[in-house]
This record gives sequence, structure tokens and C-alpha cells, in this order.
Amino acid sequence: MPDLRCTIAGIMSPNPFWLASAPPTDKAYNVNRAFEAGWGGVVWKTLGLDPHVVNVSSRYGATTYNGQRIAGLNNIELITDRPLDVNLREIAQVKRDWPERALIVSLMVPCDEYAWKSILSQVEDTGADAVELNFGCPHGMSERNMGAAVGQVPEYVEMVTRWVKQASKLPCLVKLTPNITDIRLGARAAYAGGADGVSLINTINSIIAVDLDQMAPEPTVDGKGTHGGYCGPAVKPIALHMVAEIARDAKTPGLPISGIGGISNWRDAAEFIVLGAGSVQVCTAAMHYGFRIVNDMIDGLSNWMDDKGFATLDDLCGRAVPNVTDWKYLNLQYDVKASIDQSRCIQCGLCHIACEDAAHQAITASRDGQRYFEVVDENCVGCNLCMHVCPVDQCITMARVDAGGYANWTTHPNNPACQAEADPKRDESLSKLATIE
Repeated sequence: MPDLRCTIAGIMSPNPFWLASAPPTDKAYNVNRAFEAGWGGVVWKTLGLDPHVVNVSSRYGATTYNGQRIAGLNNIELITDRPLDVNLREIAQVKRDWPERALIVSLMVPCDEYAWKSILSQVEDTGADAVELNFGCPHGMSERNMGAAVGQVPEYVEMVTRWVKQASKLPCLVKLTPNITDIRLGARAAYAGGADGVSLINTINSIIAVDLDQMAPEPTVDGKGTHGGYCGPAVKPIALHMVAEIARDAKTPGLPISGIGGISNWRDAAEFIVLGAGSVQVCTAAMHYGFRIVNDMIDGLSNWMDDKGFATLDDLCGRAVPNVTDWKYLNLQYDVKASIDQSRCIQCGLCHIACEDAAHQAITASRDGQRYFEVVDENCVGCNLCMHVCPVDQCITMARVDAGGYANWTTHPNNPACQAEADPKRDESLSKLATIE
């Protein structure tokens, strides 16, 4: 079986699956249970200087989409509301009990050199493996000139990172805010300050919903609400883009990345890893389904790597990065067409409706007076919309029809020419193949 051991920014763990800094990592009880379940590492919920903050009651709002609970999660929770000395004692004990697991401590203190040096010396005494600088929290703490208020100013990111590296020998990850025009600016600043790596993304500024009875944002607190941090499956595409942007940035060569954002299963993790993440951090999925989900993540990633012939994470990390490019470099001669497998079609008509109303009128709805959906090749621009709206897997597929993909099309199982024996009326589609020849 593949070797899932992970080393990133000098931090070692038995697998790449870490719990992100959040409620699941706010005390020893949780972290012990997480390690028992199989997590390779945790990032302890963000510590600050005493007096510790006070969190509100009513902290989470969620988006439900098409029956999926918590498709997106919004929180207005701040950093730990437990005393610093209690957290430090528990961190030390957990690290003694689980020496082979990665234990990273998230930190957020005022933008003052003395404050950072003070808390770093205390964290070092716990035996923790590394620190993560929380420059991403978009609510509450940013109003106190911490979190995203630092992360949105590259000069501050570089300055604080340099303070941390000068004051401590612990590996340092800088957690970046996505609430910025260009994610590379924060990464470049962290790199210039000497960071050992970056982690991203933190949560996205959001109002998740409005209570139309109370006329206030959700979650409501005594009739009022505020913007919060958005996470969960809905943010994954944004996170993947930002990870890829840093992985291919020539100004931060080789900068280790810990990927965060909507990771719910092994496939999500694999996507982050092939885009350059050396480890992945999970929060919302653990809050939704519990710590045991890591078993499926480990098994799934291991089985997929074995099937693909990847022996180690290093064999896999960054494999997709060379194929991420700018739009101007895309092949404008590339051409694909949709094809409908009639044996799978359930006659729902969604493909026709989507194409007729919102695309290129390339799918007919009837033949010989009967309900029947097929592609008009000369109108099809290969936009993929019909494939995405179709509720049946592999019923609508896209096949390459330009010169570079001719062999692909002629052997494609959904090519009407391949189905001509079963349906002679499809012989007319052969004219397209003759044109290509």
C-alpha cells in the first residue's frame, strides 16, 4: 500500500489529514479523540493573550442546498475563550501522549513584537511541533486589528512573520485570508518574512442568510447579526484556485502549502494535493459527521494512489500544477461535442431545456412525433452545460472531434455512428465524421 507519511515545512505526521484550527481542536478531550480516530495532526484552536475573549451564544448559520445539510457553514465565533495557561498545559500533555502526531498551535495576538515573542516562548515550552499565524479571521478579531486586518496588508504579514522567525525555531505556517484581491500577495509577504509554509484558505467574509421575521442576519444574537466566516463544501472551488495560484507562482518557489477549504472526502484531498498542497486541513466535515470520517479519507486516498501507481505523497504532490495555465494559453482549436446515450436517457428533458433557454439550441426534443433528445452537432459548441444538468451519470458525455481527437470520437461509446446498428436513423451522423476526414 502507498506510504501516506507526510512531511511539510519540517512538520511530520503519519498521514496528511489534519484537523484545522476550530472548535474540534479547542481542548485536550477533542484532540485526544481525534488522534484515537486516526487524524495525522491537529492545529490547536487559536490562542491569544489573557484576558481571553468572550464568545457569543448563537454562533453558526448554515446553507442547505438541494437537501444537503451544511453545504456551507458560517460562523461568528472568535478565538479560544479558555485561559491561556489551561490551553498550554493541555497542549503539552497531548504532545507527550501522542509524540508521533503533528501538533501545531494557531496564534493571534496584537500586532506588537513583544506580544508575539511573549506567547511564542510559552508555546515552545509545550513541545508543540509548529505554530500557525492566524492572519485570516474575518470577523470580530479583525475589528481589533488582528486576523484578517493583518492578513490584508502584505507589509504587516511580512513584518510579523519575521518577528516570529527571529524569536522562535519552531516551523511557522502563515494562514492566509482569502478576503484579498490577489492571494499571492500574502504568500509572497510570508515568504519574504521567512515563513516555512502557508496554509489556506481561512474563512470567507459572508452573511449567510437574513431572518425575515427578525429582519436581521443569521445567526441572530438578541435581534442583531453580523458578517461571519464562510467555509464548508461551497468554498472548495475558491480554495483550490488560490492554492494553485500560489503553487505556480514563480515568486514563491517551493513554498510548502497546507490546503484548507471544503475538504469532505479523499477525492477533495487528492485534488488539493495534486495542486500542490503537502497536507490538508479539515473542519466543517468533522463538525458535520464526526472524527471517524478520517478513516474513509485515509482508505480512499490510499486505494486511489495504489490504483494510479503513486507510492508516496511526494509522487503525487503538485502533479496537476503544470496543467494550470492562463486562459490566453488554451488551445482555441480544441473542439468537443455532446453525445447522449439513449440507453441511459430517462427522457427528463433537462438537457433540452438548459440548452434551449440558456445555451445554443443544440438539442432537439422530438423525432417522428415522439419525445426524443439528441444533439445537433453543427449547433453544439461543447459548453458542457447539458452534461452537468443531466441527472444520470454518463448519459451525456463530451467527446473530442477536432483533428487531435478524431480517434477518440470514432471509438467513443456515445458516438451515434457506433450505435447505428441498433438505430439506423443515426446513420446521418456519419456525415460529420466524413467532414472531419
